[in-house]
Amino acid sequence: MLSSKTKHYLHVGLLITVIAVFELFSGGVKVWNDETLEINPWVRYGYTWTVVLYLLRLVTFLPLPQVLFNFAGLIFYNAFPDKVVLKGSPILAPFICIRVVTRGDYPQLVKMNVQRNMNKCIDSGLENFLIEVVTDKAIGLEQHRRIREIVVPPSYRTKSGALFKARALQYCLEENVNILADSDWIVHLDEETLLTENSVRGILNFVMDGKHQFGQGLITYANEEVVNWVTTLADSFRVADDMGKMRLQFYMFHKPLFSWKGSYVVTQLAAEKAVSFDNGLDGSVAEDCYFAMRAHKEGYSFNFIEGEMWEKSPFTLFDFIQQRKRWLQGILLVVHSKSLPARKKILLAISCYSWVTLPLCTSNLILAALCPIPCPPLIDFICAFICSVNIYMYIFGVVKSFTVYRFGLFRFMLCICGALLTMPFNIIIENIAVIWGVVGKKHKFYIVNKNIARQTIQV
Repeated sequence: MLSSKTKHYLHVGLLITVIAVFELFSGGVKVWNDETLEINPWVRYGYTWTVVLYLLRLVTFLPLPQVLFNFAGLIFYNAFPDKVVLKGSPILAPFICIRVVTRGDYPQLVKMNVQRNMNKCIDSGLENFLIEVVTDKAIGLEQHRRIREIVVPPSYRTKSGALFKARALQYCLEENVNILADSDWIVHLDEETLLTENSVRGILNFVMDGKHQFGQGLITYANEEVVNWVTTLADSFRVADDMGKMRLQFYMFHKPLFSWKGSYVVTQLAAEKAVSFDNGLDGSVAEDCYFAMRAHKEGYSFNFIEGEMWEKSPFTLFDFIQQRKRWLQGILLVVHSKSLPARKKILLAISCYSWVTLPLCTSNLILAALCPIPCPPLIDFICAFICSVNIYMYIFGVVKSFTVYRFGLFRFMLCICGALLTMPFNIIIENIAVIWGVVGKKHKFYIVNKNIARQTIQV
């Protein structure tokens, strides 16, 4: 059995190898004669088209900041940490509220996951906790001292007109609804999110440490039954993103430089109330992103929480597109919001526009073959570096999500190959989501169906 450090060193070696091989064979590092250097694009393509070709090539540099963060995060911090060890007694931990937000469309899913999460908390030694389910429609949860159901009345309006999940979260903070003390902690989950023993221990360590007001950890998507292999393999990139970019921004800078996700969020109540979810329409589509940027503006600190939680990838391709479209639209609203200072969201804006310009970047794959242009060696090297790191993200995401012990070596290797084969699909899907997101109506909130009991089609 390999130790965690040995696994990490092997992973770092593989990452460097992938980058080196890609640099050599893509021409990022010139080893053989490059015929494109002999091309005079001004003569062959004309002034206007040449300028367009070079501008399109420069657009590929927009992902560079987040690629550098992913690269550094995957190298600097152990990518295969051991099981989380408690640093104090759970009995002495502050009170923790596990808050699940749902529209209430799938009551059986919510009931099942509430029971599973409560059992996991008890099995992990958590003593002072409560599970709150915040819903637009009554679910009818069983009466239990550790369970509280909060139904958001249809008549409720926030001061700024916040909608969707932000409205429900803000309702919980109202004085006549909230029963928590300012020193208590809230663990925000989606209706399908499942706790693990590692995540409970990580949360306990985080809240007992008490140095940071906000925290977030890793979510994986390939646990238990895999409903849709294509979307699950595509989401392997998100797993690597958590372990790279997110860990680096929280461990090293303790700031949400690139924002964060809306689930596996841990907050101290006093800080959450001060930041609030009452951020108008612009803060309602990607309420998690707006909240993080506002907390960043107010000077609160963040940290990464050890231990993973489990979720499911979208079950259908349509849901996958809708999910990405909503994220893009919500983040665009945050980036363009005048209520947030530009200096606090520079990296978020660059990351967002690297996403928005994805169709232009994709066009380079075709134009590079049809209309080759000579570029300085540094540009070719950086472009190859960006591509190679992103390719490795899929490989690493699969390694973190699937284990040889669970699947066997052959199926494990098939999963890695499958993730690489889904890359073209993911590029197409992301392009569709970007175009739809840019031209479509912005203030909409599509709910992805994660009710596994109703899913019978597997891809």
